[in-house]
Amino acid sequence: MAPAPPRTRQWLPYTAAVTAGLLVIAGAFVLVRQRDADAGRADCTTKLEVNSSTEKAALLVELAERYNSSDRSFDGGCAQVHVSGLTSGKATEALAAGWSGTGLPEPQVWLPTSSLWTGQLRLLDRSAGRALQTPDQYPSIANSPLVIAMPQPKGELVRRRGPLGWGEVLGLSGRDGWAGFGRPEWGRFTFGKDNPNLSTSGLAATIATYYAAVNRSSDLTRSDLADPKVTGFVRRIEANVSHYSDDVVDLLRNLAEADLAGGGAGTEDMSAIVMQEELVHLYNEGGLSPRQQGEERGRRPNVPLVAVYPKEGTFNLDHPFVVLPSADEGQRAAAADFLAFLTEDDQQQSFARLGFRDHERRAAAGLLASVGAEPAGGLTYFEPPDPMVVEAMLDGWSTLRKKANILIALDTSGSMEAAVGERTRFQVASAAAAKGLALLNAEDRVGLWSFSSETKRSSAPYREEVRLGALDQKRINSRIADLHVEGGTALYATVRAARQHVLERYDPARINAVVVLTDGKNEYSQDNNLAQLLADVALDPDRPVKVFCIAFDRESDFATLNRIAKVSSGKAFDATDPATIDEAFVKLVSSF
Repeated sequence: MAPAPPRTRQWLPYTAAVTAGLLVIAGAFVLVRQRDADAGRADCTTKLEVNSSTEKAALLVELAERYNSSDRSFDGGCAQVHVSGLTSGKATEALAAGWSGTGLPEPQVWLPTSSLWTGQLRLLDRSAGRALQTPDQYPSIANSPLVIAMPQPKGELVRRRGPLGWGEVLGLSGRDGWAGFGRPEWGRFTFGKDNPNLSTSGLAATIATYYAAVNRSSDLTRSDLADPKVTGFVRRIEANVSHYSDDVVDLLRNLAEADLAGGGAGTEDMSAIVMQEELVHLYNEGGLSPRQQGEERGRRPNVPLVAVYPKEGTFNLDHPFVVLPSADEGQRAAAADFLAFLTEDDQQQSFARLGFRDHERRAAAGLLASVGAEPAGGLTYFEPPDPMVVEAMLDGWSTLRKKANILIALDTSGSMEAAVGERTRFQVASAAAAKGLALLNAEDRVGLWSFSSETKRSSAPYREEVRLGALDQKRINSRIADLHVEGGTALYATVRAARQHVLERYDPARINAVVVLTDGKNEYSQDNNLAQLLADVALDPDRPVKVFCIAFDRESDFATLNRIAKVSSGKAFDATDPATIDEAFVKLVSSF
């Protein structure tokens, strides 16, 4: 039996630390549980456990309850369906490990976001020498193609140019910015996408880029990935990434908040986002806008998004219905009946209200009215590559993606001596930082500062520990291990100075960022003006330096860190429960 490629074992644990699917309908969750089954179905002896990817899990819970309260029967019997939700990456790993450690019932039916995950599970099963759990192709219950989403004025301008390809929109346009489209006042062209190691949509976007590079819609091969023309095409597109996201839904929520507040610097450096068509609809309908208590959806944005469909074609997220080998004969019959139920008009309309295309890839009129008309003649879809090609693609992407210029500021105030179990806060944070550094690219540039306040050891609140330069993981880890913890928390002074330090060493070919790890709030009386800090670190669209923060432990001022991050178009990660700090670092590193 052929061994699995090394990447397979590396990639899935990486995704297991974060959200691999998109968290849309019921907010930011990883696990979803259906309430206890209706007592009215107690006569049904067949129990069917279904596990769904999280972006549609809340809807599947609703549809399962609708199914359970119906009078459906098959083969003289009936079934109770129970739905739980887990991100596609976590579910893939759990199925490969015998479904241990999830705390959820073992499923007989699996509903991941994409058939890409069934391919990854096949690789893991082959590697373990066991029978394949997902050997076949599977029917879809809903679909959502990948699109390039732009604010309406920009999207309509691009669409008026006629059919354009991935490279023409995301690559070549970056040389002159919007001047190439006759609007130099719009500045440079950058776009956002999810990290393909963490996100189904990010992976689909990367696959679509490779297919556009070879000018085919199927049969992508490893030799294609090694072609210098192909790698050059992909590198040119990646060079225009503003920064990578661990969850595009968070990015869209921030965009909606800024839009409804009348605009804001936090989104001005991003001209487009590569994501599912479904999310364009959800955004435009107010599904990702801030909500008042009791509201199902927020206000529609002032400036909606427009979907641009590249001329070469696009990748489709097919939401397969997978019956697993764990299903017995009765459960297989129940699964067939539940699949038939999900593809009936009433249930398909429920998917359509959330922006999905139906199980046969047809778009409802309301969807196209919301996101923009598709090309004449319909869409061309790329075929999913062989799973081995996907793995090779991810290996290659690590060298082609945009590199980073990062200054890490690590809190060394006295409060970091507080105990977290048998370790101190500083020891827990240091260990997490070391794991995060290991996930960076060897070509990234990284520096390290420590900060607290003036102490006997230093007359400045922040200190350069490792100069910003070529990543030297061993040296940074060694320097962190030697740091002394004392003093207060000079948060504002450090963030301002660190941002200025990176700005003075700005590299337009890289993602330029400051990373702040702190367990507290600003305690430095000499610099205590938050309004001035927010003005000082606000995003400069021409020379963006983004601030990313990790709020460590419950004493952290997460609300303030979140404001600092947002105004710079960065992101704050909540690790106020120290047990989540490793996960926060993996999410943060996915931005670079």
